[in-house]
Amino acid sequence: MKSTFMAKRGEIESRWFVIDADGLVLGRLASLVASRLRGKHLPEFTPHQMTGDTIVVINAEKIAVTGNKMQRKLYHRHTGMDLKTRTLKEMMDKNPAVVIEKAVKGMLPNTVLGRQAFRRLKVYCGTEHPHGAQNPAPLAVKE
Repeated sequence: MKSTFMAKRGEIESRWFVIDADGLVLGRLASLVASRLRGKHLPEFTPHQMTGDTIVVINAEKIAVTGNKMQRKLYHRHTGMDLKTRTLKEMMDKNPAVVIEKAVKGMLPNTVLGRQAFRRLKVYCGTEHPHGAQNPAPLAVKE
């Protein structure tokens, strides 16, 4: 009888990938990145281990959204005094990297493994990033 393969901490090898977000739809990009961070694309995926990759997203300011989301999608935060609301357009003008980070974080589990996976996400505006020493491979994303 064969047993189910379970990856152990020493057996897992994490890789680095770069995704160019230029023209990609926000939700589709976020779901791909969340799946890659968790490692669900790998045959040796183990639910209780970090089997995912490290993802570097560049050109965060060039993401696309469908419909009227630029004006209608709202981001809320509570300051302790009152509720502050911003539209997606205001968020993109202020810091586009936060938009991608919030989208991916919402797709990760609210557990210790979800927080570990989120730490492996690096999002940058523009084409430059400081992770050249890790030799990240470009990841082709189908539109």
